[in-house]
Formats: sequence, structure tokens, C-alpha cells
Amino acid sequence: MTDAVLQLSDVEFRWMGQAGFSLRVPNLSVGKGESVLLLGESGSGKSTLLSLICGTILPTSGVVQIAGQDITKLSGGKRDRFRAEQIGVIFQQFNLLPFGTVGDNILLPLRFAPARRKRAKDATAQASNLCSALGLPSGVFNTKATALSVGQQQRVAVARALIGQPPLIIADEPTSALDANSQAAFLDLLFAQTAAHDTSLLMVSHDPRLGERFDRVIRMEDIAQIERGTP
Repeated sequence: MTDAVLQLSDVEFRWMGQAGFSLRVPNLSVGKGESVLLLGESGSGKSTLLSLICGTILPTSGVVQIAGQDITKLSGGKRDRFRAEQIGVIFQQFNLLPFGTVGDNILLPLRFAPARRKRAKDATAQASNLCSALGLPSGVFNTKATALSVGQQQRVAVARALIGQPPLIIADEPTSALDANSQAAFLDLLFAQTAAHDTSLLMVSHDPRLGERFDRVIRMEDIAQIERGTP
């Protein structure tokens, strides 16, 4: 495998709530430029794993390494900054700013990530180029995000994740609300853009039919062990 952009080693997370919960991931890696589909049903620990990768929660033990940096060693503020610089996230519900324009939404991550902003060079030009590459209508840059169709909002969310060439894209169930034709078109656009920038992609889904489009398919039950206490 090429150099890993994402590497989890001996990761364990314990939540000592009312019922208790633990997730163990002995090993997970995503290589540079690799596309990986992570399959798992509801309750399989996917959301917890994504939170660990993004650094919004910390493991009880183990290493979460992104682009060579163990994020468990960073303070909260530095971890937030690192996430903004190194990870582009495509949320299931898009999470666009409802009163912002398309341009406002795409450029938003650069406000918190100076190195990513520097990689973008002419950020407005790159954002416009991403709009064109993703098939958004000409002149859409100054349009309010809420005026767009659901499919167009999804493409804006992809452009926001890609701006400034973060080495890792995390996509959380981005095709769950799409029909088969729309899923295929969306993945065509996403793969074209990640390939153009040699970006790694980890996409989470419950739909195994998507697997043939990816370099590798991983199932949660093969990489993770979950324990739940009794209430």
C-alpha cells in the first residue's frame, strides 16, 4: 500500500454512560489517493469511528494518525485546527449555511485553515472551478444555497470538502437519499475530483451495492469489536 493518509492502531474508546459502550479498532488504514467504502448497519459503531477519525472525540487508548500526525497528542484547539486543515467532510445532511451564498459555503473551511487557504492559492477561482467541474450552473456562485435543488446543494457540499486540497475526504452516507442513477452520477463526480487531486476518500454507507466503485471495501464487523453493557 502507498503511504497511509489515515492510520488507526490499537484504538479503543469507552463511554461509561448508563449502559456502557466500548469500541475497539485494532487496525484501519487508508492509503494516499485510495478510495475506501466502509459498510456498517445502524448501531455498528460507524458514527463513533468517524468521530474518532475527525478528532471530535478522543480514544481511551491507541493512535489515530492523519497525514503523519497522531491527533490524540494535540490539544483541543490544535486538533480543531488540524482537522480543518487536513480533512474535508461531506455530511449526510450537507450542513450548508442556509443564508450564505454558494461561494460563502464553499470558502467557509478556509476561514479556519490558513495552510489550506494557501494551498488553494486563488481561493475564489478554485471555488468557481470546482462549481464548473461538479456540474453546477454558471453564475451559481453568488446564489443563496437555499435556492438550489437538493442535488445541487450536495455538489456544493462536495466542493466545500475539496477546496484547498485536504489529503483526506470523509463522506458520511452522502448518497442515502439518492436514487440509483443519481448515486452513480454523484460518485462519478466525486471520484473524478478526488483522483484529480490524489485525495484519499473514506466513505461510510450501509449500501453494499456501491462497493464495486471503490478501491477497497471494509465492513465494520471485520475491523471493530463493540461491547455494550446492560442498562
